[in-house]
Amino acid sequence: MIRGAVDSEDPDRLYTVTGGRSRVDESVFDMVTLIVSESEPSPGMQSEHAKILRMCHRPLAVVEISSYLGLPVSVVKILLCDLLDTGKITARHPQVVRSDRQLPEPEMLKKVLVALQNL
Repeated sequence: MIRGAVDSEDPDRLYTVTGGRSRVDESVFDMVTLIVSESEPSPGMQSEHAKILRMCHRPLAVVEISSYLGLPVSVVKILLCDLLDTGKITARHPQVVRSDRQLPEPEMLKKVLVALQNL
């Protein structure tokens, strides 16, 4: 059997990385939750955990971490739960635009667009 260049989709590897866990509380993280490291990796730490801590010195979205690691988002969420439970990361949810705010009128937005195009 020929394996592809990316071995991250190997079910045995994913099982090992997650310690056999396959589900996480979906309310903790969504794909755009920003993750920030709160500590450096410690000796003996699982390599994926250490990689996450190193890459999240600046805020990164869950989906970005998944892409950089080459792992499915579901697996990354499990790893992030481990780190969150131990206080090694913080999760920042993006601010939701409140619907009670007054948005500019469409005509005003058109005028701004025209002015920008004329620059």
